Amino acid sequence: MAAMTKLGIIAGGGQFPLLVAKAARDNGRETVVVAHRGESWPELAEVADHCQWVKLGQLQKLLNFFHRHGVTECVLAGTITKTRMFRDIWPDFKALALWRRIDARQDDAILRALAGLLADEGIQVAPSTLYLQNLLFPRGVLGQKKPDEQQWEDIRFGWRIARQVGALDIGQCVVVRDRAVLAVEAIEGTDAAIKRGGELAGELAVVVKVRKPNQDFRFDLPAIGPRTISGMSEVKAAVLAVEAGQALLFDPEETVRLADRAGIAILGLSEEEGGELSCRP
Repeated sequence: MAAMTKLGIIAGGGQFPLLVAKAARDNGRETVVVAHRGESWPELAEVADHCQWVKLGQLQKLLNFFHRHGVTECVLAGTITKTRMFRDIWPDFKALALWRRIDARQDDAILRALAGLLADEGIQVAPSTLYLQNLLFPRGVLGQKKPDEQQWEDIRFGWRIARQVGALDIGQCVVVRDRAVLAVEAIEGTDAAIKRGGELAGELAVVVKVRKPNQDFRFDLPAIGPRTISGMSEVKAAVLAVEAGQALLFDPEETVRLADRAGIAILGLSEEEGGELSCRP
């Protein structure tokens, strides 16, 4: 049965790879983890049945490790600091060959190319939420604060812009105020975009984070957690609107507690027919 086979985990940074490894183990899977130096948490080695540390770009080493342990299914979990590909990458011949085949070096193109290479090697990429559907962002207002009408206008405006930005595979998050775009997430990531846009707003910025059109659930899901709220609090942002069911929510109780303390409205939305946004649970 598939539930008893080995699961490969290509781990980036943050707590998500650790949660994936624990959930896989709880579901009877033997875990074979490839962890990235400078990104992955050291605790992964304690949870994994087998763990190999690599530098970013050591693709052949990753493949050899998976093949040695008979891995035929894997997940990609966790973040890789995107700016590292300009200053701290050790590409081997396999990685260089893959890199040269990618026309647009953007998230989806890179990850789809990697998934294609893994498939060619007999390793299928499964959704990163394979055993963690409970981490998907819920629909509804999660804390005590609710957006006012002006903020709802900014949410609707930001939602349209974020969807268009996502279609270009640039990012998944925008920061707006008074229907003006203050920051668009690009290679620097969500936290940096919030800081930049929030500082331009002065206060009361609205942060909108949505899935990309044709989002591939195997990788690169948007993620929200306490650090997101702490960053918003530092720039006195007012609202965080996230597409429900299309993003990950880490440490929900702590995230909501921080939002309530900072007076930040945090809500999960769905797009209804006709483009209307709804936060009804």
